[in-house]
Amino acid sequence: MSTNKDIAHSTWFDFAHHKPLRADGESNRTIARSASIIGLFTLCSRILGFIRDVVIARMFGVYLYAQAFVIAFKIPNLLRDLVGEGAANAAFVPVLSEYNAKHTKEEFWELVNCLLNSMLVILMSLTILGIAFAPVIVRLIAPGFIASPEKLETTIRLTRLLFPYILLAGLAAYAMGILNTLKHFSISAFAPCLMNIAIIICALLFGERTAGLASGVLIGGFLQLAVQIPVLYKKGFRLTLFKRFKHPGAGAVGRLMAPRVVSSSIYQLNNFVDSIFGSLARIVGEGGVAVLYFSYRLIQFPLGIFSNALSQAILPAFSTQVLEDTHDTLRHTLSWGLRCVFFVMLPASAAFMALSTPIIAALFGGKRFDAYSIQQTSSALFFYSIGLSSYGATKVLQSAFFALKDTVTPTKAALVALVSNVILNALLIVPFKIGGIALATSLSGINTFLILFVILKKRLGGLKVNEIADSFARILIASVCMGAVCYFVSVKTAAFHKVVSLSFSIISGLASYVIFCFIFRVNEIGQLWKWMRRDRTI
Repeated sequence: MSTNKDIAHSTWFDFAHHKPLRADGESNRTIARSASIIGLFTLCSRILGFIRDVVIARMFGVYLYAQAFVIAFKIPNLLRDLVGEGAANAAFVPVLSEYNAKHTKEEFWELVNCLLNSMLVILMSLTILGIAFAPVIVRLIAPGFIASPEKLETTIRLTRLLFPYILLAGLAAYAMGILNTLKHFSISAFAPCLMNIAIIICALLFGERTAGLASGVLIGGFLQLAVQIPVLYKKGFRLTLFKRFKHPGAGAVGRLMAPRVVSSSIYQLNNFVDSIFGSLARIVGEGGVAVLYFSYRLIQFPLGIFSNALSQAILPAFSTQVLEDTHDTLRHTLSWGLRCVFFVMLPASAAFMALSTPIIAALFGGKRFDAYSIQQTSSALFFYSIGLSSYGATKVLQSAFFALKDTVTPTKAALVALVSNVILNALLIVPFKIGGIALATSLSGINTFLILFVILKKRLGGLKVNEIADSFARILIASVCMGAVCYFVSVKTAAFHKVVSLSFSIISGLASYVIFCFIFRVNEIGQLWKWMRRDRTI
């Protein structure tokens, strides 16, 4: 009987020599193992992130300093995604994977260093420009802050302090792209844990001063990069700074990266749109940008643990499968990936909607996070949850486009999402207040998923639409029933302590979801059960 080591080795051999991956459960199990490694460390990071957010929420509520930190951190964080993680996933991994498979190790590492030199120039330039133009940037993305000179000045000062994070986090994301190409996922997934630990410690040491948060971000960014360097050197990396900027592979990365940068820019503009509307306190109420931050952080929990991990782990498989003459294996893996996303994200969405207020009260309620903060944040969480499944599924579809070396199509879809988000924000903000901004994001996300799905279906000559639709419908029904159970238990246990009540509701929801999946014959629950039983016999 095969061992885990044998399975991992045979799968890596298939990847490295461009042999088609088998369109059976074994290749999917390999992806699932990689995703589970990423997901495990991401779970640790998200838990630490929750602790970090609880500390920030209870120290600052959703008021002045919380809003200043959210905007100041958002700017470098979004730019990091623009030239860092987004580039690593969309452009670096497919090209580096091809070079690693078809060229010598010396040529591979030469390309790595060439790309590093370019990244350093770009990231340092962005850092310097960001510090210089911080006053202009803050006024553009948070125009509502202009009415409060203290809030505006605090945000500008914090923005300048945090901009060097772009350089540190961008290089950390680049290191992640290299390690992922080499099928090493664990250390890159663990690195964000250090970031959260640094912020928590610094926040507690400095107390109710934003300097603690700024110090934690910068120290955390440095640790994220530093922890990956020893592994890179062990894999064969040797630093050669500014010796070469031109390389055929770098040109290929540039051609893939350009539309991805445009796509990411559009996505970041969506975030800026939300910040602009969220800063309008006269319409949405005080603390809008902080409310959106805390609620979306909860949405990011299942996305980070599962969807991001799955899309990251599935990209190398997609990149190999597109080299086949037919796309049968790719279609099979894509269907499997989407069904996995729905299996996890639909019940998560139902739980968030049914328990939005209890979740916010139990996690953040206390000290400066008062009843007003709870009410506003739970409203945003409810409406964000509507689009949760589409956010996760879109990441899987984008990975398929990236593997096809098509970053233009996701860019066009992102542009449509931007336009729809602006229109929906303007229409929904008055009747739904802060919830309208979250609802606009959800509807735009659903629209993006549908556009990409239809285009990819045509590109691949069809997808397993019936299989995906049948699975979606069954999981949706099971999730709705689970949500009803969560809400019922929450109401019946409302007299208990809020943490106890929430715990009972979540446990009841999980148990009922498993039962409803069997009742409605959700295939994925059966597959999961078989895999668990098989793992015990391997």
